[in-house]
Amino acid sequence: MSKRQKQIHLAAHFPGVNNTTVWSDPAAGSHIEFSSFAHFAKTAERAKFDFLFLAEGLRLREQGGKIYDLDVVGRPDTFTVLAALAAVTDRLGLTGTINSTFNEPYEVARQFASLDHLSGGRSAWNVVTSWDAFTGENFRRGGFLPQEERYSRAEEFLTTANELFDSWYGDEILADQATGTFLRDAKAGAFVHRGRHFDIHGRFNVPRSPQGRPVIFQAGDSDEGREFAASSADAIFSRYATLKEGQAFYTDVKARLAKYGRAHDQLLILPAATFVLGDTDEEAAELAREVRRAQVSGATALKHLEFVWNRDLSSYDPDGPLPDIDPNVSAEHISRGRAQVRMYRDPLAIAREWRELAAANKWSIRDLVIETGNRQNFVGAPATVARTINEFVQADAGDGFILVPHITPGGLDVFADKVVPLLQEQGVFRADYEGTTLRDHLGLTHPDEARTDRVAS
Repeated sequence: MSKRQKQIHLAAHFPGVNNTTVWSDPAAGSHIEFSSFAHFAKTAERAKFDFLFLAEGLRLREQGGKIYDLDVVGRPDTFTVLAALAAVTDRLGLTGTINSTFNEPYEVARQFASLDHLSGGRSAWNVVTSWDAFTGENFRRGGFLPQEERYSRAEEFLTTANELFDSWYGDEILADQATGTFLRDAKAGAFVHRGRHFDIHGRFNVPRSPQGRPVIFQAGDSDEGREFAASSADAIFSRYATLKEGQAFYTDVKARLAKYGRAHDQLLILPAATFVLGDTDEEAAELAREVRRAQVSGATALKHLEFVWNRDLSSYDPDGPLPDIDPNVSAEHISRGRAQVRMYRDPLAIAREWRELAAANKWSIRDLVIETGNRQNFVGAPATVARTINEFVQADAGDGFILVPHITPGGLDVFADKVVPLLQEQGVFRADYEGTTLRDHLGLTHPDEARTDRVAS
């Protein structure tokens, strides 16, 4: 008896806080104007994707006091954009990254509960922490928290937010919320939380939303991040989009669920993935090389190298050889707490390896960064890409993918038009939405279904 094929989950990431997008391409549009967000969302919904995802940038990326040349110049507020998109879509999930380091549980819970009402049950929250010292300078707290403190705060932040979401649930709340009558007495919304990071009490003023709570996403790759996801999240983003690495991540995270009393299907694993399509595999491969070179300018290549060397390399020619000096491992890192520090725990060894690669291949600094950096995950003709995506999901390298096009906002169109129909023909992706909420799309149960204290009838 053959094994039943898994259904693929697909989502779309509107790029905007990284240099994935090729802004120099004539087809590229605005990442500020609402028409771009609307076009992107409508394409994702036309393709029956589970959700649209917005990342968050609380400060423009900079180094040495200069903004990255290929980085975003500004980003609208996530909640404002998602609320506006709720009005121009009907089924598409709306997922936003909101920081737990520089926000407060009450305001975030209130915003997500409101979005869930406005969208008819389509909201999702990607819970993240912050490692950026320069981001912290925008906020009254300042600085950045050590990793163990970040996750401690994030865990209590989510616990507190859930208490607020659940404060309108209980025996004293009427089941028929459609009538607009919610109370038998004055208990609804009352909450008290006493903890290490938060000491609050009061009344939550947004009634129970269609999903009860927003769908919870988590994006950390550290051991703490994986545990956080296994204990509390509905889905986890993964940066592993190769088959072998994806399978290892999938196996590790799924194995952590049992200790929290959770089943294998109660946490979805969704790697982010880029793609380049062509009429043939060869055409797509050539286009992918052009895209990658457009994504890594000379200035970007030098900034990337500075993360390892921990030195100002602005005097070096990006089209010339790698620096012959060693990385500075004694001074405070120039990135001041940024994520890339964790990627290169032994800068001296990385520098030696990169020099050897560059010498053997006659690579310049820019060539090296292009060749050793992230590649497009799925490259080929539509049939090739559809087949590869399905192979990855069936081999448990993920439960689906969050697709990141290199053109905004129209880069998703070709995937929707040429790849999605092939997946539908294979019977591994929906032909239409079967439910109305994001929990329906993802196959997740409503939080109230697991409760024993049912509402009054």
